[in-house]
Amino acid sequence: MPMSRISLLKGKSPEYLRALADSLQRAMEEAFNVPKNDRFQLIHQHEPHELIFDRSYGGGPRSDDFVLIAITTGKPRSTAVKQAFYRRLVAELAESPGMRPEDVMVVVTTAQGDEWSFGGGLPAASLLAPQP
Repeated sequence: MPMSRISLLKGKSPEYLRALADSLQRAMEEAFNVPKNDRFQLIHQHEPHELIFDRSYGGGPRSDDFVLIAITTGKPRSTAVKQAFYRRLVAELAESPGMRPEDVMVVVTTAQGDEWSFGGGLPAASLLAPQP
């Protein structure tokens, strides 16, 4: 169950934000082994002084359309899966909402099952563990 935080500068329309979130979800389902409907996304829009990024570091130049997508996932993915996901993601975002690949930064981190609770105060590890 990945959880994604999408950070970008303020000013985008609700339609743009929805297209961004939908494209991320499609890429995750197609290339990151995420089941359909496993969708938990937070969108954070920032003032220019609240989202500070290097416009040329490692893959720029970046524009004001820069987006940082931080994905926390419970199940580790192989390097090959992550690389395929990055490629699929920028292709989806180029199509809708029309983002340049240079404006997309992704960070993937993993967390163990006991570091999640899906609800009810129960750790996810207890829900995902085989039942006797």
